[in-house]
Amino acid sequence: MRELIERLLEGVPAACVLTDPDVTASYARDQAAFADAGAPAVVVLPRTVEQVRHVMRTATALRVPVVPQGARTGLSGAANATDGCIVLSLARMDRILEIDPVDRVAVVEPGVVNAALTRAAAGHGLTYPPDPSSWEECTIGGNIGTGAGGLCCVKYGVTAEYVLGLDVVLADGRLLSTGRRTAKGVAGYDLTRLFVGSEGTLGIVVKAVVALRPAPPPQLALVAEFPSTTAAAAAVCAVMERGHAPSLLELMDGTTVRAVNDLARMGLPESTEALLLAAFDTADPAADLAAVAALCTAAGATEVVPAADAAESELLLQARRLSLPALERLAPSLLIDDVCVPRARLGDMLDGVVAIAEKYGLTIGVCAHAGDGNTHPVVCFDPRDAGQTRRARESFDAIMALGLELGGTITGEHGVGRLKREWLARELGETGVEVQRGIKAVLDPLGLLNPGTLF
Repeated sequence: MRELIERLLEGVPAACVLTDPDVTASYARDQAAFADAGAPAVVVLPRTVEQVRHVMRTATALRVPVVPQGARTGLSGAANATDGCIVLSLARMDRILEIDPVDRVAVVEPGVVNAALTRAAAGHGLTYPPDPSSWEECTIGGNIGTGAGGLCCVKYGVTAEYVLGLDVVLADGRLLSTGRRTAKGVAGYDLTRLFVGSEGTLGIVVKAVVALRPAPPPQLALVAEFPSTTAAAAAVCAVMERGHAPSLLELMDGTTVRAVNDLARMGLPESTEALLLAAFDTADPAADLAAVAALCTAAGATEVVPAADAAESELLLQARRLSLPALERLAPSLLIDDVCVPRARLGDMLDGVVAIAEKYGLTIGVCAHAGDGNTHPVVCFDPRDAGQTRRARESFDAIMALGLELGGTITGEHGVGRLKREWLARELGETGVEVQRGIKAVLDPLGLLNPGTLF
C-alpha cells in the first residue's frame, strides 16, 4: 500500500489521491443491487491524460487492478471496486474541448456530463441525441463504456452511433488513438466500436470525438390508454410497420401506471393496463400524431389524448419520467432489469413478466423503450426479508431467460457489468466468449482492467 501511494504521487498531485477509508468507501459501487463490490486501496481523480497514463504504468508495474469510474449512475455493477484496487475516477476530466458546427462534432473529455454537452451544443443550433434517463448526472465516458441508450433512441440511435473517435490509455500506459473526425473513414479495423460498450475492460477513454446533429424542432406528444399490454404492444408494431419515425415511443404497464397515479394524482383510470406515449419532432407532428392515434384506436386504445403544443407534451411525458420515482415508493429496494427483444415479441415479453411476478409473489413494474423493444422490468422487494431477496434475484434471472427465449438480449443499454456476467456466456455461447476473452488478453494481458466485469 505504501509503495503504491508513493509511486502514484510521483505523477499525480496529492489532492487527487484519496486514501481515507471512509472516503474511498463512497467510491466502491454504482447503483446496481446484488452486484458485489470490494474495498478500494486508493481513489485517484486525474485531471490530465498524462496522469491517467502514470496511473496505468504504476498499476502495471505493481500488478494492481484498476476500476475506471464516471458518475457511478450505472445499473450493472460495472463501476464496482475490487478489494485492493485503484479506483480511477474520470469525473474531474470534464472539459468540452471543442464544438465544431461545420463538421458537426464535439471533442470532449470523459467526465463531461451528458446534459452539459447537450446544452453547449444547443448554443450552435446542434444537439447530442443520446439521452439516458440519468442524463443530468451521467458522463460521456460512462455512456461510452456501457453503450448507453435513452428515450430518443427509437429515431436517433444509441451512443455507439455517435462516437467517431477515441483516445484510449491502454493497460500498460500507452496512448491509442482510434477512429476519425471526418464524415467518412474505413481505414483498418473499427477499434472505436470495439471500445464502446467494453465497460472499462480494454482501456481508459480519455478523449472522445462525438457526432452532433442539427437541433430538431419541438416535439408534440400523445398518450394512449389500453386495457392490456398485448393491445399496446400491437399498437407499437403497427406504428413501426407503417413506417412512422417517432422521436419517442414509450410504454408503461398497469403496475407502473397505478404507481405514478398514486404519486402524482394524474387521474389515469385504474383500469388502464398499459400507457403508450408517442412523440414526433417532424415538420408536421400533428399529422403524424393523428395517424398514430388512429393506429392506437384500431389496436384497442380506450382513450387517446394528443397534445396541442410543446408545453402540453411535456405534461404528458411527465408520467414516464415519474415511473422510477413512483415505483421506488412501493418497496425499500429495486432491481432494474434491461432486456431487449424484437419488437414483434414485445407483447410476449410483457405478458411473461406478469407471469413471473405472479410466480414469485413480487411487484414488478415495466417501463419500456417500446420502439426499440427495450424493456426495463423493475423488481420491487424488501432486502431485509431474506425470502423476498431470494425471489427478487430468481425473478430477475427468469426475466433474462425469457428475453433470450424470445430472441432478445440480456442488456439493451445498461451493460453486463458484474450483475449479468454469468448470463453473458449463455447469450454469446462458448465460441463467442472465447473470442472476446482473446481480445481482452491482447489489450490487457495481465487482466488488470476492471476484473470481474463481463467475464
